[in-house]
Amino acid sequence: MITTPPSERDLHAYVDHALSETERHEVELYLQAHPEAAARVHAWQHDAQVLRTALHQSLLQPANPALDPQAIRQRQRQHSRRHWARAAVLLIAVSIGGLGGWQARQMTLAASTLPMTDALVAHRMFAEQGVLPADYKVRQGSEMQGWVDRYFSRAERLPDLSGAGFMPVSSRLLSTDQGAAAMVLYEDGKGQQISFYIRPPGPQNNLLPRGSRRDGNLQADYWSGPGYNYAMVGPADGPAAKLLDTVGF
Repeated sequence: MITTPPSERDLHAYVDHALSETERHEVELYLQAHPEAAARVHAWQHDAQVLRTALHQSLLQPANPALDPQAIRQRQRQHSRRHWARAAVLLIAVSIGGLGGWQARQMTLAASTLPMTDALVAHRMFAEQGVLPADYKVRQGSEMQGWVDRYFSRAERLPDLSGAGFMPVSSRLLSTDQGAAAMVLYEDGKGQQISFYIRPPGPQNNLLPRGSRRDGNLQADYWSGPGYNYAMVGPADGPAAKLLDTVGF
């Protein structure tokens, strides 16, 4: 049971996805009515993503003394007790979550030569491989647009693909060098999946012209709107590819 109002421990449990659906709903109602608490929780969620990034990179790269758990703990002790405790709780959550990492820097560097490479990699890790767990799943009575608006209030509306049988089912917050990003996964009745990706253009304001490219078995259609870059990613062949071409004009 959570307290009323939710305690800091309850809010950490919310960030760690350790609450029941009813408890999560109670916390979300509280956060909607208390912007300062919502901003603090959002910062914790960002910290969790940074830790996931560090964990996953450590699994893919040679041993790095800077990523040694003891060295990390020593650096954390230099911060305030509140920040140290927060990081410790999030680190536990990451260890439970497994390989929920995100190679933000590598994907961003690749994206500097080929547009929206990070969107393609996100689709493979989230949709095809299932490496990244969802941050949010659509349930009965809930909808995805509100979740997106919470983090990208001035972005374009989510594409309505219901006419083609695709509905948003889950989403994931991501961290890139350009800033916070997100991917929304759509699925139809046959289990086919396509994704909508959004991120800022970065400090250099690298907006994209309307374009499309293929990478292996995937196609990415990309464009820019006020303040953000967008991409739709899905199978390069079949009905989904034709659907991608219609989004973002």
